[in-house]
This record gives sequence, structure tokens and C-alpha cells, in this order.
Amino acid sequence: MKIVSYNVNGIRSAMSKGLLEWIQQDQADIYCFQETKAHEADIDKASFEKLGYHTYFFSAQKKGYSGVGVITKIKPNDVIFGCGFEQADFEGRVLQLSFDEFDLINTYFPSGSSGEERQGYKMRFLADYIAWLQGKLASPNTRLVVAGDYNICHQPIDIHDPKGNRNSSGFLPEERAWMDDFFACEMVDSFRQINPHPHQYTWWSFRANARTNNKGWRIDYINVSKALKENIADAAIYADAKHSDHCPVMLQLKF
Repeated sequence: MKIVSYNVNGIRSAMSKGLLEWIQQDQADIYCFQETKAHEADIDKASFEKLGYHTYFFSAQKKGYSGVGVITKIKPNDVIFGCGFEQADFEGRVLQLSFDEFDLINTYFPSGSSGEERQGYKMRFLADYIAWLQGKLASPNTRLVVAGDYNICHQPIDIHDPKGNRNSSGFLPEERAWMDDFFACEMVDSFRQINPHPHQYTWWSFRANARTNNKGWRIDYINVSKALKENIADAAIYADAKHSDHCPVMLQLKF
């Protein structure tokens, strides 16, 4: 089973840049989108359905902001829109789907780069999220996939300039410590299970020709619970897909 996670930075914008044609060629079983920036009524769901996908979108109440979506060839057993955190649900940040082989959580984690207020909210969200996740992982052998834009680089290998960005939101010590705690909760960095090499990023600033020079950050992940570790068949970053300032990440699971 092939799963792709992609912060599209506006799904209508990405579709105008060839997203549908790319999906038609790529043919993953499940696509998790973040930062859709559109109300569900304004998304051309019929175009995804024509490609053979069931569509599920959870939009922010604020127009043109945040939002997540999942399109899947495999019809889920259950879909939960949101996670029960009032502000996160207002911002359309979490979408949960249950399949026979695993449960999937698609999350657009908050960014703190706009200032102290949002950074404070990001840290509160992270604290609530990990407690919520621990509740899900309390049952032994829980098969969980957590895909999304985490807005955090975990290790120096995940960012082009770790020294220069040590005080930047997304690479702060407290954020990286949260990632340590996340992986300590029976979670696995699926990409690093397959790809130990540096200079592999998923987001680049629009400034200073960052993408051409590969001065990026790895902030997009598809992580799995340890019960799925042996099912990891492949993982990759699709840096050549350019419908957004992010690129897609892929996980293949074998059952």
C-alpha cells in the first residue's frame, strides 16, 4: 500500500499547476493533503473522484487558511473530522480515517514562525497532541500512521543550516525535544528507516533561490507506530514534484 503526504499550499493552486496529472501518473493508494486553504464546497472533488478516489476534506472555518484532506482508493471503515481540540478543529488541522490494516491520522501541525502568540499556541497544541496520541497507543500492537506537515525538523541532518537556524521556529530545542518524545511513544521515523543520508528536504523558502540550491528543511513526515515497523517496504521524498513550496513524501507498506 502506497501512501503520500503533501502540503499543497492551496489545493486549488496546486491543481492549477498539474497536481491531478501528477496523481494520475503516481497512482498512490492514499494521498494526505495539508494546507488546502479552501472550503470543501470550493474544492473540485469530482476531478479526484474521476481518478478513482474517495474524497474527505476538513476545512478551517477561516476562509483561505489551513485545512486538511485525504483522497483514497480504499474506502475507509470510519472517518472522524477533527480531534476534539477546539482551536485545532476550528483551524481544520486533523482528519482521522480507519482502514482494515491501520488507522491514519492526517495532521497539519501549527507553525510558530509568525510570532510569539502562534509559537505559544504551537507548543500547547504539541502538548495536547502527544497526550492524545499516547491514549491511542495505550493498546498494545496499535497500527497507526501519522502523516502530515509537522512544521519541525528533528535532527541537524534534517535542515540545511542547523547552526544558523537554532533559534528559528521549527528547529527550536523545545520543538526538537517534543519530536524526541514523539518517537519515544512507540513511533518510528519511516523515512529514516530507509534513507539515512543528508540533504533530503521537503520544504524550501521562496526566498534566495532556496529550492534550486537545496537549502531546505525536512518537516513533512509519514511516521508509523512500532507495530508497523516491519511493514515498511519503502519511503521517499519526491523533490521533483513542484506544485507547492513543499514536496510530497511517500511511504509504502507491505502486508
